Amino acid sequence: MTTLTRADLTIDAGLAAFIEDEVLPGTGVSADALWSGLAKLLADFTPRNRELLAIRDSMQGQIDDWYRARAGKPFDAAAHEAHLREIGYLVEEPAPFTVDPANIDPEVATIAGPQLVVPILNARFLLNAANARWGSLYDALYGTDAIPGEAKPGGYDPERGAQVIARAKAFLDEAVPLTGMKWADLTDPSDSGIPLADPAQYVGKSEKGALFRHNGLHIEVVFDPEHPVGRTDPAKIADVILESALTTICDLEDSVAAVDAADKTAAYRNWLGLMKGDLEETFEKGGKMLTRRLNGDREYAGADGGTVTLPGRSLLFVRNVGHLMTTPAILTAEGDEAHEGLLDAVFTSLIAMHDLKRTGRFANSREGSIYIVKPKMHGPAEAAFSNDLFDAVEDLLGLDRHTIKIGVMDEERRTSANLAACIAAVKHRIMFINTGFLDRTGDEMHTAMAGGPMIRKGAMKTSDWLTAYEDRNVQIGLACGLSSKAQIGKGMWPAPDRMADMLEAKIGHPKSGANTAWVPSPTAATLHAIHYHQVDVFARQTDRAAEAVAPLGKLLTVPFAEGVNWSDQEIRDELDNNAQGILGYVSRWVDQGVGCSKVPDIHDVGLMEDRATLRISSQHMANWLAHGVCSAEAVDAALLRMAEVVDRQNAADPAYRPMAPDPDASLAFQAARALVFEGTQQPNGYTEPLLHAWRAKAKARDLAPVQEPA
Repeated sequence: MTTLTRADLTIDAGLAAFIEDEVLPGTGVSADALWSGLAKLLADFTPRNRELLAIRDSMQGQIDDWYRARAGKPFDAAAHEAHLREIGYLVEEPAPFTVDPANIDPEVATIAGPQLVVPILNARFLLNAANARWGSLYDALYGTDAIPGEAKPGGYDPERGAQVIARAKAFLDEAVPLTGMKWADLTDPSDSGIPLADPAQYVGKSEKGALFRHNGLHIEVVFDPEHPVGRTDPAKIADVILESALTTICDLEDSVAAVDAADKTAAYRNWLGLMKGDLEETFEKGGKMLTRRLNGDREYAGADGGTVTLPGRSLLFVRNVGHLMTTPAILTAEGDEAHEGLLDAVFTSLIAMHDLKRTGRFANSREGSIYIVKPKMHGPAEAAFSNDLFDAVEDLLGLDRHTIKIGVMDEERRTSANLAACIAAVKHRIMFINTGFLDRTGDEMHTAMAGGPMIRKGAMKTSDWLTAYEDRNVQIGLACGLSSKAQIGKGMWPAPDRMADMLEAKIGHPKSGANTAWVPSPTAATLHAIHYHQVDVFARQTDRAAEAVAPLGKLLTVPFAEGVNWSDQEIRDELDNNAQGILGYVSRWVDQGVGCSKVPDIHDVGLMEDRATLRISSQHMANWLAHGVCSAEAVDAALLRMAEVVDRQNAADPAYRPMAPDPDASLAFQAARALVFEGTQQPNGYTEPLLHAWRAKAKARDLAPVQEPA
């Protein structure tokens, strides 16, 4: 790695050139001011960052000791809670307060709708997600199992088309009802207009479309008698376009494999392309070369005679990494790797200044905010640290106080148990809280690792602590005044090919009072948007705000498998399920640098997987191994069996490296094994330290010169 020196920092030359030549011009920030300011920020915040990580380790050690001292005794919930208070894990609830973030865009505060999460290293995925603000309901229904049956091959299938049109018009009957008729009865509206039951729903028209609004979301009905579908429709309707992914999280964290300066520079460059509006990706599809770009805004002739302009793109957030990892991209004056989260805060905000200063083609935040999602924070002290960090970044870059907004991911047990205090620590810049089953369960298991074996992974979804967790997140968020000021979010639907199941299950998220929830694809966003027409989320929030907050004791109920005696087959099935998931994901992460993709599960069902899946599976196996539910030999046997399964599932991928023929020589297999056998020693059960180390080995292997035969 070639390096440069700037303000006593040792910086990768490629990263430095990118920042100085591509990012800084147009921001009003000089290179000298940036590097000297960054050096000071690192000097100020690195010791605090290290101290917070040491507190995590100290608390975990004290919890482990508490469990070991009570080995063989029944779990004592009252003593457990008292101990957590004694060591500072639980803090006092703050006095009642109301959050007050300013300059929040309506997509965050006052409109409820789907949210995408997309790996920032994949430009094509980024563009697809950003452009998923609007989606064809006809396409989403036609090509998925959202309605029964499937299209016949060989071009447009009129029978499938009739199914789609009937379902879409039934949706319109619910969201935009007509007077005295159904949408299926409507004939050419150019003759007599559209008899809306509520004329106020009409917003305006485009060249071929009529625009309506319901529950804050827009619906465009496209009328086109020349279109193959519109030609055969009595009303000449060619499509129904839904406002879909209101917001998108561009992810630097769990869905990317970024382990060095080159990876980080590529990630930052894609974020810059989004903020300046010039990101493009050319690729081959169906034998043709296509170029994808960001969509422009959409204009309509308004009902009042004026022009209605609506965003053509999803409002973009950026997810920084957490407090744990360091990166070789920059070394401090002392020669230590810089904490990656500190660099992300500075560089992603600096890049977003291009949006604030409107140097590019499009506007992202119309209110002048930068939206940063901060993951994996443990408790209010770490939230306060992030708040202070963002203060320092604003001062460094000359930004007004609280320009940078923060999304607090409620995915660690100490944050869940102190959620109100965490929100209070960032109350002037909070824009988002959410829940996430996978990471949160991983931390649940690791925190109580020494206490005993856990219930099976599938049983976690109906456990008492998880119900309390989901309820408390919404209830506390509403009590802190997040309604109409910030997002209360819910987690991912993992199966992009199972849209019928998603439509049945995921309506529970808006019914819970969450005004956003994660979906795995633009198509899923369009289908999930239907739920926000079926449920008035803000009315639901009003109802839920009257509820008492679910008791803390229920949240602290640890999912130990007390009195359970699993059969050998049940243990084998659980080990196989976990091992297959670990190997399927790690094989792509380590060998190919793919941090998020559709990975077949043990039943060959494709699931969108990121590092959170790996955390829960590896921690579960490590827990059972630690408590003798299974032996080391049984774990190795499961890994070997599942290596053969994963090899088969990836046989058509030319970049895949088989593991089963020589597992000792497979870096991916060895990484998977380490995640289990070293799982109890990993900080908070995180997978990043091991994954980064094994990915770095793989990159070195792939760059090594080929040895010519003698």
